[in-house]
Amino acid sequence: MARLDGFLEYGREEAPHRTIEERVKDYREVELPLPETALQAQAARCMDCGIPFCHGSGCPLANRIPEMNDRIHRGRWREAAAILHATDNFPEITGRVCPGLCESACTLGLHGDAVSIRHLERMVADRAWAEGWVEPLPPRMRMGGKVAIIGSGPAGLAAAQQLARAGHDTVVFEREGRIGGLLRYGIPDFKLSKTLIDRRIEQMEAEGVRFETGVAVGEEISVSYLRKRFDAIVLAIGAGVPRDLDVPGRDLRGVHFALDYLGQQIRLNAGEIVADPIHAIGKRVLVIGGGDTGSDCLGTAIRQGATQVHQIELLSRPPEKRPFDMPWPAWPKLFKTTTSHEEGCMRSWGFATDWLEGRDGRVTRWHGHDKHSGETLSLEADLVILALGFLHVVQQGLVEQFGVELDAFGNIRVDAEGSTNVPGVFVAGDAILGASLVVRAVQTGRQAAKGVNDYLRG
Repeated sequence: MARLDGFLEYGREEAPHRTIEERVKDYREVELPLPETALQAQAARCMDCGIPFCHGSGCPLANRIPEMNDRIHRGRWREAAAILHATDNFPEITGRVCPGLCESACTLGLHGDAVSIRHLERMVADRAWAEGWVEPLPPRMRMGGKVAIIGSGPAGLAAAQQLARAGHDTVVFEREGRIGGLLRYGIPDFKLSKTLIDRRIEQMEAEGVRFETGVAVGEEISVSYLRKRFDAIVLAIGAGVPRDLDVPGRDLRGVHFALDYLGQQIRLNAGEIVADPIHAIGKRVLVIGGGDTGSDCLGTAIRQGATQVHQIELLSRPPEKRPFDMPWPAWPKLFKTTTSHEEGCMRSWGFATDWLEGRDGRVTRWHGHDKHSGETLSLEADLVILALGFLHVVQQGLVEQFGVELDAFGNIRVDAEGSTNVPGVFVAGDAILGASLVVRAVQTGRQAAKGVNDYLRG
């Protein structure tokens, strides 16, 4: 490392944010960049720790974090970008939306504040784009294989890019009108600008990837047709079955799944026409679910003009410091305040939903109880958003037509390289994992691409 004592001289500095008063008026990204001198100081905090757990057990992509930090501190940004892109197809995206598994495994974080790895990765990637260092990498020769990717989320895009670079003719099929999957329609613009996806698509097209949008495989194109036309197929269709709330009043108007709510606002931001959009203006909004998706719903409701926003979490309030049963370097479940929480909302932990009250067929009130004390709670609510995660892949239709086996959790069973029981059919992303992280989806996409390449090469 360039500075063996950097962690002694510099403290952790968080990335700045746009002011609350400014950012709640639009959907532009909230996080701002640290200046270059501060970034180099933050990179200097990386220790010569011998075994980099951030790389080995923290990051699913095994990003070479100490090497990247060393180059940042030395001002060798282009080398840092090359190191990062060697393992991560979309670091400007993971550097924005990843919760930072690497930081929880940082050796410096064992007794202090971890290195600001996530923001450093984002800034390396952003600089690489700004300097023109990110270029298409078309294959030197064509291998002759033909591969279909079904789904254009992070897993499908990563698999497609790896396979195209390996020399295979690769086509991505997406049922929506635009490419990106949950990157586009599940993550708000104030966390991830969609221009980042668009420029990656341009790069991938220059590398030979072909995109077919508005195509529902299994309906408009049959599975048998794909099996005849392509040598291998990658299913990157996500975990499409949301966890529902089985309580009286669930069928009232004004109760919606989180992705339906988020996706409509994202479409409106992009200029798409949305019939009867879900809107929070002038409403009392209740978000059930305490994860990142629930937080995204809070930020969206605040920007839409909700009069009140309240988040209900079934689990107890997590601790603020790592407890004994979540030892380093494991990912700890700690109390988290997101930028959306900072913008103004109420939060309640440990409450279960009993029933939803309505009038004239529309929700007006939520009723629940404290799981520990039994104390009841009643809240007025004009709009209820269910951010309860996802159960598993949609098993009807496409999955049934392919005849792939499912695991005990209802997802598709695969081996170490993403291969199913059906020869030539591979899987990547949440269709294997259940609802998970973008960084894990990218990792399984790269893994499936390796499996496909090995399969096609015999």
